[in-house]
Amino acid sequence: MTNYATLHQPLRVGIVGSGFVAKLRAEIFSQDVRTQLVAIAGTLEKAQAIAQEFSITNLHQYWSELVVRPDIDLVVVCNINRDHAAVVGQALRSGKHVIVEYPLAFSFQEASELFHLAKQNNLMLHVEHIELLGGVHQLVMEHLDKVGTPFYARYSTKSPQYPVPDKWTYKPELFGFPLTAAVSRLNRIIALFGKVKSVSCQLNYGGDNLPRQFTSCTCNAQLQFENGVLADVSYSKGENFWCSERVMELQGSQGAIVFSNDKGKLISEDGEIELDAGTTRGLFKKDTESILSHLLSDMPLYTNQESILHSLAVANAAEKSVATNQTVML
Repeated sequence: MTNYATLHQPLRVGIVGSGFVAKLRAEIFSQDVRTQLVAIAGTLEKAQAIAQEFSITNLHQYWSELVVRPDIDLVVVCNINRDHAAVVGQALRSGKHVIVEYPLAFSFQEASELFHLAKQNNLMLHVEHIELLGGVHQLVMEHLDKVGTPFYARYSTKSPQYPVPDKWTYKPELFGFPLTAAVSRLNRIIALFGKVKSVSCQLNYGGDNLPRQFTSCTCNAQLQFENGVLADVSYSKGENFWCSERVMELQGSQGAIVFSNDKGKLISEDGEIELDAGTTRGLFKKDTESILSHLLSDMPLYTNQESILHSLAVANAAEKSVATNQTVML
C-alpha cells in the first residue's frame, strides 16, 4: 500500500512546458472530473494559447514559480530534457506529486536521488514510458513464450527530417545523449529481458553547427544481457535519412516476432500469424488513467522503477562507450 496523505479532490494540476505534449496533457486533464488545471509555465506565447484553450487561469513564465504554488497537488513536467531533473527535484521538495516525460535525468545517479527523494517524502514520481502501453509491446509480451528461448533482439527507428527545424531536439546540450533522450528504445527491450551486462555504442553527428546543433544523428548500440540475449538498438534522425523505419525483431529457438511499424507477424515452423498492434493514439490517456488510479485508488503504476533506472544506467554506459571507443561493463 502506498498510503499517500489524503489528497485534495479534484487533484489540482500544474503543467511545466508549452509544446505538443503539454497541450495533450492539458486536453486530457481538462476532460477528467477528478482533476483541475490550475497553472501552466512555459514559453509565454505558447503557454498562453494552451491556457486560453483549456481555461487555465494562472500563467507563469518561470517553472520555479509554478512548482511552489500551494494550490497544486500534481506537477506535470514536459519541458526540455536538460531541465527535467531540476524541475522534478524542486517539485518534490515542494511536496508535489510528479509526472515527467522521459528521461527523468541525464544521469543514473541523479535519477536515483530523485526516486529516493520521492520515497522520503511519500510522493509519487512517475516517469512516462508509454511505449510499454502500446500494441507492439503488448503483443510481444503476449507471444514471447511462443518463440522458445530468445537469443537476439533488434529495435531500429529512422526519422527523416528535411530541413531540420531550429528546435531544441536537435541541440545536444538540451536534448542529451541520443539514447538518453530516446531512452524508451532501451527500456522497451530491458523490460523484456532484464539486466544488461555490457554495452558498445557508436555515434555520428552531422551538420555545420556542431557541437551546438546537429542536422543528422546516428546512434547504434549493442547490448549483451545477463541472460545471454544480444540486442541491437539503433536511433537515427535528421537530414541524411531518406526513408522512415520502425522495426522490432525478436529471434528465439522456436520462432520469431517481427514488427514493421504496427504490423507484425509471429513466425514458427507452423507458419506465420499476422499481428496487428493497432493505433498508437490514446496512449497518453492510458498513462494518465494509470497515474490517477494510483494516486486515488492505490492501483499499481504500469512502469517499473528498477527498469527505468537500469535503462538510464545503460544509456550512460553507451555514452561512455562512445567517448572511450570501448565496450563498457555494467
